[in-house]
Amino acid sequence: MKRKYLSALFLTCSIGLVGCSTSAVTTTADPSSAQVEIASAQGVDYTLYDDVLSTYVDDSGWVNYADLQQSRQALDTFNNGLATVDDATLSSWSEEEQIAFWINAYNSLTLKSIVDQTPLKPSIKDITGVWRLRKHPINEKEKTLNNIEHDVLRVDFDEPRLHAAIVCAAISCPPLRNEAFTGENLDAQLDEQVEQWLARPDGLKIDKAAGEVKVSKIFSWFGGDWIPSYGVDSGFTGSKEERAVLNFISQYVSDEDRAYLEAGDYQVSYFDYDWTLNNQP
Repeated sequence: MKRKYLSALFLTCSIGLVGCSTSAVTTTADPSSAQVEIASAQGVDYTLYDDVLSTYVDDSGWVNYADLQQSRQALDTFNNGLATVDDATLSSWSEEEQIAFWINAYNSLTLKSIVDQTPLKPSIKDITGVWRLRKHPINEKEKTLNNIEHDVLRVDFDEPRLHAAIVCAAISCPPLRNEAFTGENLDAQLDEQVEQWLARPDGLKIDKAAGEVKVSKIFSWFGGDWIPSYGVDSGFTGSKEERAVLNFISQYVSDEDRAYLEAGDYQVSYFDYDWTLNNQP
């Protein structure tokens, strides 16, 4: 994985990734939960967060928000600990450990954003300013979810697989992993996330009879993130972003499907995005 220093793309309300309110919203750490040191030069202790994920997230990535809302102390304590991670400690970690930290932070703070609502909202989009206005203490600063995704993860790291790992609490998001990401296991975990994401009904569909390849809308919103590592000048089809995405996807399909994608004799389209909460049935 290589670092890149590119400007983050500005995303508007039209694709549903940012809030549309103009009022400031700040989310502070829960004072009812202890603030603990979760990080050292060796990395992060994800014990609390692992317990939350293994208890309230099933193997398909659906979340039991009602029960988590009733027993949220471990989540709040872990999130409070995110605030204590200083720059010196963070920069001492490997790139893989840093990526894992920011992915886990995004997902845990998204869980907090959902269970902060009483009653639970039917969609994360119903929470005012959830992505660009609500601020969370982290890394001795305050950051929004958009800051974490667009100003840190997508800018500091050339790792497009992160889009299979950060979860915006919607049905059409990739599945929420029921264990924490770690630097040691990050590469294998991200590959598994991509495989599970593409296997979902609105992840990837190759319809050779219809001459159509349909993929998640996320590949349309962030297609440029795949160009540095997967951009190609020949083969596949569509725009340069679409060719890069298809080249990436071809690494996760059968040899027969890979050959079909490389030939490029098809149209690319995108699934509609279901923003309904990824709540357990």
